[in-house]
Amino acid sequence: MSESSGDTGAPIRILYIDDDEALAQLMQKNLGRRGFTLEWASDGATGLTLLAEGGIDAVILDHVLEAETGLDILPRIVAMPDHPPVIYATGSDDTSIAVAALKAGADDYVLKGISPDYFDLLAAALEQVLERARFLRETAQAQEVIRQQRDHAEMLLAEVNHRIANSLGLVGALIRMQSSMTSDQVAIDALQETQMRINAIASIHRRLYTNRQVGTVQVDEYLSSLLTEIEASMRDEKRPHRVVLTAQPINLATDKVITLGLIVSELVTNAFKYAYPDGDPGEINVIVEQEDDALRVIVEDGGQGFDPSDPVKGTGLGMKILNAMAGSLKSELAYDPEHRGTRAILVFSVS
Repeated sequence: MSESSGDTGAPIRILYIDDDEALAQLMQKNLGRRGFTLEWASDGATGLTLLAEGGIDAVILDHVLEAETGLDILPRIVAMPDHPPVIYATGSDDTSIAVAALKAGADDYVLKGISPDYFDLLAAALEQVLERARFLRETAQAQEVIRQQRDHAEMLLAEVNHRIANSLGLVGALIRMQSSMTSDQVAIDALQETQMRINAIASIHRRLYTNRQVGTVQVDEYLSSLLTEIEASMRDEKRPHRVVLTAQPINLATDKVITLGLIVSELVTNAFKYAYPDGDPGEINVIVEQEDDALRVIVEDGGQGFDPSDPVKGTGLGMKILNAMAGSLKSELAYDPEHRGTRAILVFSVS
């Protein structure tokens, strides 16, 4: 054994704190044969000074010193940042001293002696605490590398989401521009619906960018943002409606939130357009609640009502999107026939 605990090729430096010079010389000789370099300090103050200078791989601390005990010095060693491991040496058979030393931060303890067996035991204890310290150091370094890599990956992912949200926002702006230059009302409505769908997806990526979450989105915050955008873009003199969200703080996988956002966007947009007569104010409620492993989503209004068997209004694309999105969640969109107005219900697994 001839290399340091840091595997740099330098000798392993052991600090021995004891007021017995003769034992220190004996210790120096015997541990030197086993590949250690011993630094001796006759008191705690000298030992702490040597420790502060650095380069010490382990400490052997004697219990009985001239003006103090090792238990007086041990807490000051342990308080040092990145302090080396400490082996507490005591000549007493009183196990309470060893227990007190271990509680104060010592890594191991030995009963003092001068026989070859004692130095063999001490060398074995040193190798053990040095190996443990090396393992802890390497583990901390590995965890730091993992943390840095994770932070870098999250930063890149956030940047990707930021760019996607900006690109989708640009597409939405182009569609809005195209809509303003079109006189065909059917085409205008279709373009506006397309813009709503794009905004629903862009809103997800904006939230992924701002909250730095990976893989999940908090449903209540996302829907609050999405519904605010829909209400701002749809509300006018003909449709002075209000959207009310009641949702629990639930985290959901990103792909499911995107699907959910498209479904809610379609249902709320349809309610804005068809639920109430032009000029009549109305309320549209969106309710999200979790029951065990299932998420229950309700979009309802108190308007004119909706019969799924009636011929579709408009192009029918919205209904096809709703059915396809519900199917991707392994669910079906149901309508409550007893509700005054329209109540659409979607229940799907969050796992």
